[in-house]
Amino acid sequence: MEKYSCETHINEALDMFVAETGEFPILNKINEKNELPTKCSYCEEEATYIVSRK
Repeated sequence: MEKYSCETHINEALDMFVAETGEFPILNKINEKNELPTKCSYCEEEATYIVSRK
């Protein structure tokens, strides 16, 4: 499971990840040079972070 988040929605993404999986999330900043542009899971802004499992 992965959630993409902008700066504004990172707390919501972390909370929802824990609520849905019961696991401790891993937070990674998207590397602009190596990652394709992705939209935030909660709005139309470009994602800055990926919240995922191990």
